[in-house]
Amino acid sequence: MSANGSPAGQQPTATYDSAFLKACRREPVPHTPVWFMRQAGRSLPEYHKAREGVPMLESCTRPELVAEITLQPVRRHGVDAAIYFSDIVVPLKAIGIDLDIKPGVGPVVAHPIRTRADLAQLRDLTPEDVSYVTEAIGLLTAELGPTPLIGFAGAPFTLASYLIEGGPSRTYENAKAMMYGDPELWADLLDRLADITAGFLKVQIEAGASAVQLFDSWAGALAPADYRRSVLPASAKVFDAVSGYGVPRIHFGVGTGELLKLMGEAGADVVGVDYRVPLDEAARRIGPGKTLQGNLDPAVLFAGKEAVETKAREVLDAAAGLEGHVFNLGHGVMPSTDPDALTRLVEFVHTESTR
Repeated sequence: MSANGSPAGQQPTATYDSAFLKACRREPVPHTPVWFMRQAGRSLPEYHKAREGVPMLESCTRPELVAEITLQPVRRHGVDAAIYFSDIVVPLKAIGIDLDIKPGVGPVVAHPIRTRADLAQLRDLTPEDVSYVTEAIGLLTAELGPTPLIGFAGAPFTLASYLIEGGPSRTYENAKAMMYGDPELWADLLDRLADITAGFLKVQIEAGASAVQLFDSWAGALAPADYRRSVLPASAKVFDAVSGYGVPRIHFGVGTGELLKLMGEAGADVVGVDYRVPLDEAARRIGPGKTLQGNLDPAVLFAGKEAVETKAREVLDAAAGLEGHVFNLGHGVMPSTDPDALTRLVEFVHTESTR
């Protein structure tokens, strides 16, 4: 692949000149591009209808259903990019980890990883393990045309935390106990997860994804020194593994204001910023050479049109001096969000930011 994101020796792909990819490359854009984390899913009535009676993990393995759900917010909201509908635990399930996503709880792992012997559960991921991903992305790129598709994966730290804790946690006591108490086992676990994650992203890119995002949902639980020593190397390995494809690489975590510079150093082209840090301050922390993504508080969408526009304008104003900006929420769309509020927000950002 060439550095511009198009196959080496070929003309740029249909998505190359999209506002989203231009912003990721820190090039001039006709308007600030917009997409929303969790835009495909629980806030849309058409999503609930499509997924009726289908368990979450099963829905991620049905190519036609994945394509339909991924396309729904593009049709409804007119966003500048689609994000592949899946879940961060899909590659773990694909390699045989005994886990399920329980409604109202989240991913639950039957046999948590606590010892070196438990690492045997983690084998390499092959494209054949996730052939449904390749098929679904083929369907999507045919439908999306010039609209880019973002692939994604969970970062090694967040995946490790689920695997060690056995499910969601607020304290991460078992994960941190391993990180502090058995740093060699911790490093080996994250290194293995980095390989699995990189393999999952490669499948998505090779199938046609125009960009990828690494979600480190729980990284905000870490102090900077611990992140640098115990987490950054594995995330950097993931980003490095896909660097040759030339597609933009996005890095996002929640509550990571103190980690923004380090998350950029891990190798991302675009750093996602949650709603706690203004974008101009985030740019100061991260330093030059990065596009920033974010960062409207998702709760603002419940406050009415005037308040949404006021806060969205504040985000755009804070981003005015950035090298590149992709408008997004500072976290994901909440399930009870009015879809029309999202549609209006896309229209507002496009109009307000027209160059």
